[in-house]
Amino acid sequence: MTLKERLGKNQKFAGDAKKTASGQKSFEKLEYARLIEKVQTRIVEEYNLNFETMEEEQEQLEEEIEKLLQKILEEEGLEIDQKIFLDIFQELVDEIMGFGPITTYLRDGDVTEIMVNRYDRIFVEKKGKLILTDKEFKNNAHVNHIIEKIVAPLGRRIDESSPMVDARLPNGSRVNAIIPPLAIDGSSITIRKFSEEPFQIKDLVSFGTLTPKMAEFIKACVHARLNIIVSGGTGSGKTTTLNVISSFIPNEERIVTIEDAAELRLDQVNVVRLETRPANIEGSGSVSIRDLVKNSLRMRPDRIVVGEVRSGEALDMLQAMNTGHDGSITTGHANSPRDMLSRLETMVLMAGMDLPVKAIREQIGSALHLVIHQSRMKDGSRKVTHISEVQGMEGDIVIMQDIFRFVQQGMTPEGKVKGHFEFMNIMPSFIGEMESKGIPNPLV
Repeated sequence: MTLKERLGKNQKFAGDAKKTASGQKSFEKLEYARLIEKVQTRIVEEYNLNFETMEEEQEQLEEEIEKLLQKILEEEGLEIDQKIFLDIFQELVDEIMGFGPITTYLRDGDVTEIMVNRYDRIFVEKKGKLILTDKEFKNNAHVNHIIEKIVAPLGRRIDESSPMVDARLPNGSRVNAIIPPLAIDGSSITIRKFSEEPFQIKDLVSFGTLTPKMAEFIKACVHARLNIIVSGGTGSGKTTTLNVISSFIPNEERIVTIEDAAELRLDQVNVVRLETRPANIEGSGSVSIRDLVKNSLRMRPDRIVVGEVRSGEALDMLQAMNTGHDGSITTGHANSPRDMLSRLETMVLMAGMDLPVKAIREQIGSALHLVIHQSRMKDGSRKVTHISEVQGMEGDIVIMQDIFRFVQQGMTPEGKVKGHFEFMNIMPSFIGEMESKGIPNPLV
């Protein structure tokens, strides 16, 4: 029986708060916060909570919270209506078993991002639009408590000596937290949510991110073991697209994934997931993406999938692509496919190797086959704006050509982006190699 059904049979707390019996206190807004704090304190004191098994014992714990709430209402002589009782009960469950005020938005499938700017200012992204919510934390200490609750089970720490952390929630959502003194107005949390069920290529087509012909082309490129980089700005959907592209890898191949915070969820059987580790309190023991890329080469991978290249690991990734580990896939931040190649040059230089620029460009030109560029449009939608072939070197320049692109033609009166996807009628140079592997040309 649900709480609402049980309350339907229990009229004791179902009366109007304004019509309380003689001698009883009326329920006011200040009582709400005090009551929640009192039940919370009592539940911790009176019950031996095991946070590791809390999810399995959820139903039992919810019943205990309900009983204790009713008991305290009787002790206090408070009479409240059913709606307020349900609101208080839900807030208590969120606080004790979830992540406080943001738990509601973690459950909401329409919310894609949650941003706590400070304790009393929580924004969410819904359907591509930012919305200021009416939820808030009690104070900065409350925000810090939730951050601790997120990072502690992962073996991560956050304090004045290490005031930033990247982590993930049990459902795979990515979390970044930063606390004072770096966060001037108080602790801040940013949560990038991912769908409980990983998106498939048909979902991206239905969202208008790309066309069926583009999807077939990308699938053929993955089967042909081409090296692919997905580029785009922050929030453009690179990781979602990477996950979808990675799902095209045949089940019989061994995949090694490398990420800062493990977000990729692949259905294949032969997958090894690696995750970086920050330094400990003494400042040692850190394991970077670059370390993991080097180690992955000794793990007999058929495919290496790197969540994102940001610095020196770009060199190791390019070398892996050039030395028999074809079919590798990664993402990177950039504003266009050409900018992505320029950023790769910079990242290779960050590896500390004194390489001439021409040598770096030759590495890029021979290693990469395809750049898939994705953008977050003004209306919040995501579009694959370019699929570009990297053709190799011509003189000192890496040559590229667009195979598909999105042509924007303005905005509709409703504020939606207007445009169309365009096939450039150019056959990429690797089509012959693709057909020699028995993969039909997807562009005809």
